[in-house]
Amino acid sequence: MAQERGSDPIDADEVDAIVQQWAVERPELDTLPMEVFGRIYRIARQMGDRVEESYARFGIGRGEFDVLAALRRAGEPYTLSPSRLSATLMLTSGGMTGRLDKLERAGLVQRVPDPGDRRALRARLTAKGREVVDGAVGAGLAEQAAVLSRLPERQRTELAALLRTLLAAFADL
Repeated sequence: MAQERGSDPIDADEVDAIVQQWAVERPELDTLPMEVFGRIYRIARQMGDRVEESYARFGIGRGEFDVLAALRRAGEPYTLSPSRLSATLMLTSGGMTGRLDKLERAGLVQRVPDPGDRRALRARLTAKGREVVDGAVGAGLAEQAAVLSRLPERQRTELAALLRTLLAAFADL
């Protein structure tokens, strides 16, 4: 079943079925927000699963990737304090400790003394950790690019800009 949106025919999806049901039961409802956010949610969930599968090939999950990626993005010498990592990833200190323990056992991260505070430690990406995160980020981006390639480049750029604007709206709420 296809429907028209503007001038481009598109295949109906699960969200269309839900919206159609609401149109029958509550025809006065404006379901456009449901169409937008229902699809954003479904896309994020499916893409997240695909990306996580690509990370698994490197022996890590999404949570471990997030820590490794934060350290990698920090630049040389690829170190951050556990509290900075916790804040960046919105994790409790206990949650961060668990992730760091797992990554340290795998040889991807090591805890080193903080040069500014000898009572504190910092997490540092190891050479093996850098190799893993570099491979994983490339694989994850390839998965995302493969899905986005179904849109013309102009639409990909427009979509990114529209989503940036929509995300910024949350700052005003």
